[in-house]
Amino acid sequence: MDSADFLGLPPRVAKPRQVGITHVMDKGLGLNEIRSMVEMGGDYIDIVKLGWGTSYVTGKLREKLDLYNELDIPVVCGGTLLEVAEARGRIDGYRQWLTDQGFTSVEVSDGTIDMSRERKLELIELFAKDFRVLSEVGSKDAEEIFAPYQWVEWIKEELAAGSWKVITEARESGTAGIFRTSGEVRSGLIDEIAHELDVSNLLFEAPQKSQQAWFIKHLGPDVNLGNIPPDEVIPLETLRRGLRSDTLSLILGLDG
Repeated sequence: MDSADFLGLPPRVAKPRQVGITHVMDKGLGLNEIRSMVEMGGDYIDIVKLGWGTSYVTGKLREKLDLYNELDIPVVCGGTLLEVAEARGRIDGYRQWLTDQGFTSVEVSDGTIDMSRERKLELIELFAKDFRVLSEVGSKDAEEIFAPYQWVEWIKEELAAGSWKVITEARESGTAGIFRTSGEVRSGLIDEIAHELDVSNLLFEAPQKSQQAWFIKHLGPDVNLGNIPPDEVIPLETLRRGLRSDTLSLILGLDG
């Protein structure tokens, strides 16, 4: 056995992954910060989201995107930017801007503006012609609660329309959508979704450590998790590998 792997841990799926995805939130990282993040944990980062509409006001955006591309990490803009484009009647301009900047993925969401289901599915189909689509289900309004069957139905529709993965909304804070305002997981909702759907097609937003541990314990180490803060990339990987007390027993098959 290679001494670098003296623990003989269960292997992780290699990149590019379809499962065990770690989706990282970039709220305005500088070029040196990106290099540092990737130097330490690049093997564990599968996709980076430039949060909400930050990409539109980020200095040296093209240099930033070129750096991520050089590091072989795909980048997507937050869905809020698409919602603004939709609200202003500028979807064609947004598509062209994404192409001009070199984006290959796009997020389609309706968590803030009032958008019909028909229109959202139309947008997914439209963007799927030229981009890898991550669509998002759920509201950013913590007071807006949807029944589990609605989540299941919407997720199925969006996958059928061309989404690569469907994101379950939680906000950057982890206090809406699939979570209560306290950050507690809506476990009944997740159980219903997992019962009806292949969770490999989903990406659960889980910015808090306790939320990440919950999903790993309930859905396994290869669950797709999103909105991970840059400084939580390596801590999350330790949860996936059983190198943290929260998941040690489950992943390594020990009693504690």
